[in-house]
Amino acid sequence: MKKRWYDIDPTVSRAVAEMEKAEEYIQVRCADFIIDRLKDIDFNIEMSLDDQYNYIMRRWYDKNIKVSHAMEYLKNCPTDIRKQLALEIIDFIKEYWDYVFTYFLEELKKGRTPNPDMLCNKYIKFDLFIKEAKRLGADYVATGHYARIENGKLLRSVDLNKDQTYFLADVKKECFKNVLFPVGNYTKPEIRKIAEENNLNVAHKKDSTGICFIGERNYQKFVENYLKPNPGDIVDVETKKVIGRHTGLMNYTIGQRRNVGLSGNEQRHYVCGKDVKNNILYVAFGEDNKYLLSDECIIDNVNFISNERPTFCTAKFRYRDVDHAVSLEYLENNKIRVKYPDKVKAVTPGQACVLYLGEECLGCGFIDTVKNNDEFLWYLH
Repeated sequence: MKKRWYDIDPTVSRAVAEMEKAEEYIQVRCADFIIDRLKDIDFNIEMSLDDQYNYIMRRWYDKNIKVSHAMEYLKNCPTDIRKQLALEIIDFIKEYWDYVFTYFLEELKKGRTPNPDMLCNKYIKFDLFIKEAKRLGADYVATGHYARIENGKLLRSVDLNKDQTYFLADVKKECFKNVLFPVGNYTKPEIRKIAEENNLNVAHKKDSTGICFIGERNYQKFVENYLKPNPGDIVDVETKKVIGRHTGLMNYTIGQRRNVGLSGNEQRHYVCGKDVKNNILYVAFGEDNKYLLSDECIIDNVNFISNERPTFCTAKFRYRDVDHAVSLEYLENNKIRVKYPDKVKAVTPGQACVLYLGEECLGCGFIDTVKNNDEFLWYLH
């Protein structure tokens, strides 16, 4: 039986097998890497496609045209280059799985709400990618994040509606030394106008949304590929009565109002807690229900980008949040007690608490425990 082109070398075979198992997001990242590396060595990728090649979906990698092209380039490049690329692909996929995807799944199992986009920035885009760029001789890496770097400080974007410093707050300070954010001094409409004036086909491209490796796909269906759903009771946190059934705690987040599973109930209801041990989803009725509010949390795994260590600053407890005035108490083991006298709704374990001093992003920590009136929220832990 004739071997497939990538099965001739065991290293290449393993790399292709790892790519095939990976999510499409990772496959596209690997494709970008292959194409960029081959361009760097002046490999004529346009001439490397087989004359017989067509876009009929014969193989797993033909589902995405970029991945399909990259695999054809890999097939036709010199043997030693192909093997080196294969080794780097294996390392990249392993790093992504270990640092980003495994974290995402483990946090869901604990009933928390993870933020894998921040881990992807920390470990992949602003660590592995920058190291690879330096290895190739690059002085700087430019990304499309809406943020600014000035005098070593991470600052909010000029376009506050598109500001992405929240997602960059867990990146190590030293990683920003060789980074450029060229769009940070413009608004999104201005960027679209520049793209239009230069006839770029992305001028009117729809804004990307969703978790990095899920994108526009159905979140629940995606997660169920990795975690078996475990339906259970929905309980009114005040009356302790069972009022419905949930599809699995992993499908809900604190503060969620839509698609909770109580469609027959006209009164506004919100997810306010999870009991992982007993598989219970708690809901509270009314927008300002006391069970949704808190005035203190402990954040851990704190990362400071700034040299500032203020006692008072502002914080965001989720991406699309307003700035809340907070006070900080610095604790042992890289933890901070964050107090916010004006109570905040739906502060969620697992999410990032990002700290700001004016327009400067100071850094962040991840929400561990939450209190209200000096009492732990029993329904949240």
